[in-house]
Amino acid sequence: MSFSIQQYPFDNNLESEIIENHHQFLNWPLVYFLEENTTKEAYVGETTDVLNRLKTHSKIEKKQRLGTVNLILSDKFNKSATLDIESNLIKYISADGMYSLQNGNLGISNHQFYQKKEVYWEQFKDIWTELRSLGIARHSLDDIDNSDLFKYSPYKSLSREQISGLKMILQCLLDDQAKVSLIEGGAGTGKSILAIFLFKLLKTDISDFNYSDFDEKDGELFKILERVKAKYGDLNIALVIPMASFRKTISNVFKNIKGLSQKMVIGPSEITKQKYDLLIVDEGHRLRRRVNLGSYFGTFDKNSELLGLDKMTTSELDWVQIQSEKSIIFYDQFQSIKPSDVTRDRFYALKQLTSTRNDKLSTQFRVKGGNQYVKLIHQMFDKPSFIRQQQHNIGFYDLKLFDDLNEMVKQIHLKEKKIGLSRMVAGFAWEWISKNDKSRFDIVIDDTSLQWNSIVTDWVNSPNAINEVGCIHTTQGYDLNYTGVIIGPELDYDFRTNELIVYKENYKDKNGKNSIKDPKVLLDYVINIYKTILLRGIEGTYIYVCNPNLRKYFSQIIPLFGNSKNETKVHTIVDTPNEFTVPYYDLEIAAGQFSDLQSVEEVKYIELQNITDHADYFVCKVVGESMNKVIPNESLCLFRKYSGGSRNGLITLVEGSEIFDSETGANYTIKEYSSKKVTDDEGWHHEEITLKPLSTKPFESIVLRDEETMTFKVIGVFEKVLYV
Repeated sequence: MSFSIQQYPFDNNLESEIIENHHQFLNWPLVYFLEENTTKEAYVGETTDVLNRLKTHSKIEKKQRLGTVNLILSDKFNKSATLDIESNLIKYISADGMYSLQNGNLGISNHQFYQKKEVYWEQFKDIWTELRSLGIARHSLDDIDNSDLFKYSPYKSLSREQISGLKMILQCLLDDQAKVSLIEGGAGTGKSILAIFLFKLLKTDISDFNYSDFDEKDGELFKILERVKAKYGDLNIALVIPMASFRKTISNVFKNIKGLSQKMVIGPSEITKQKYDLLIVDEGHRLRRRVNLGSYFGTFDKNSELLGLDKMTTSELDWVQIQSEKSIIFYDQFQSIKPSDVTRDRFYALKQLTSTRNDKLSTQFRVKGGNQYVKLIHQMFDKPSFIRQQQHNIGFYDLKLFDDLNEMVKQIHLKEKKIGLSRMVAGFAWEWISKNDKSRFDIVIDDTSLQWNSIVTDWVNSPNAINEVGCIHTTQGYDLNYTGVIIGPELDYDFRTNELIVYKENYKDKNGKNSIKDPKVLLDYVINIYKTILLRGIEGTYIYVCNPNLRKYFSQIIPLFGNSKNETKVHTIVDTPNEFTVPYYDLEIAAGQFSDLQSVEEVKYIELQNITDHADYFVCKVVGESMNKVIPNESLCLFRKYSGGSRNGLITLVEGSEIFDSETGANYTIKEYSSKKVTDDEGWHHEEITLKPLSTKPFESIVLRDEETMTFKVIGVFEKVLYV
């Protein structure tokens, strides 16, 4: 798709310049980028009324400081395209680090990756290349994808589950009877993202939000946010992160986000210095009590005394509640890894208080194996006697067991070269002797010799990390693309009892085992360590196990590297449903209404091992060429059942008595959806619905107006092509 980027001074002559040079774009979808080179502030927007929008900006004091406007123009743009470009520009400009964005972080379009990549992503890459040549952007998109500033950016599209949690938190701030919001969620469920999103939301001026980009969910959140702002004004707020390495990483992220600063990210020991309106605690399971604290004993005792607390019974969790009017705590009991962590009982007691509001995040966002992979990891460690002794294929997730450590190290290096952020990580089963003698190796297994991480802070991003091995303390909280996990000689499997066992003498973290008398308590901590590091890899996880018995147990469940016989077919069509099936509809043999097809008695089912929440999906065999830019003819496609919300810009399966598909003759069709709405005394309703083909061949859009929209129904939203 052809485009141009036109640059003008943001001054009184701008209107006449646009009218003279770009009159055809006055009421056409476009994207704009306001910038100031001196202060390096910027604003990204999209509009179909460029003069009116820029005139509005010129009346706002903050926008008046922005001296240049860049117009991104194309006669091929539609509203979906400009929303997608705007959304990506906000995310990537923010993470690029050249500019500090004035944009608020509500109203960022939540585009579905699988359908947008084919249609718009190539176009966006060309736009980004041009922005780099103009000096507006600096880094490549691939570099930004692997950066902390991108991964932990507050400019994210939240899931429905995260939005629900956010609403609960904001309501808690308005509720005088509520003191604590406790958000539970496993590794990779978006706790840190929600914490950072919330922080930015609360520190952004109301005038910086672009209301025109809001959908219904954004509008509802914004109304609650307005009430919070009216109640508290500018909140005195801090983000508490117990782990020093992850704290440093997020601190660096805050440094590059307008309205935030490094000083807003603090450790638990800094809580006692002042009172706060609100404390947001990420990784709350790593807050400490007075057990095995090493050099931190003195500071802990001093802070406890300062707050008038008994040092022997208090914890940093108490400090949070004492020093803040309100607190939001993100917690995962399965990531508590040592005796100094606040106990589960203390969090359970907090959860039961009438002044605590509770919510839970369960959807997996980090690992592409999804909740199915997470469930497998928990079952392997928690219920070894109940898990089916068969090899599990986690769809497209790259899970492999290695019997050669050298080969695993080699494969991690290859992944590092290909996509970056691939790291070796191990359990704490070897002494850190290279700390004082760089010539010595810490981990020696057969003919493989490796060293522990040479630095503690932000090791994941350090230059030599690919040649070293990280531990739980240098990786907890971080995202990796691939993780090569060494399960050390401290953990084993007993086939007589079908139980995991721990060898205390082989576990080398003194602060992690001193004071523990019960082997089962130590086993729980060691298991939590391995669960945590096994849930770091986005694209895949490779595993090497030291002890033969444990390796044999794992080999019964995890596919072996290099053994093609272990690869199983991802999709199987069956006649009867089971826990892994979704309904399967062949549109090649269907006519009339799609609802008629759903009521056929002899419906088929398809087994999908690589998704969760099977009840939310169905699969269709799609025929025809009207969507061939995204959906090839006769391909099997996954759809999510429509359950409400905006569908503008999404590919949808729709039906209605006024719909006629020119290829199939049916009263349903699969097209990209867009609509125009009007509001009258009776509320809003559809004025026009357009169902647009995305094809290399000439197909006409289906347009429904007024009464024609009355029988219209959205059946499902396209997720991805399974196979052709």
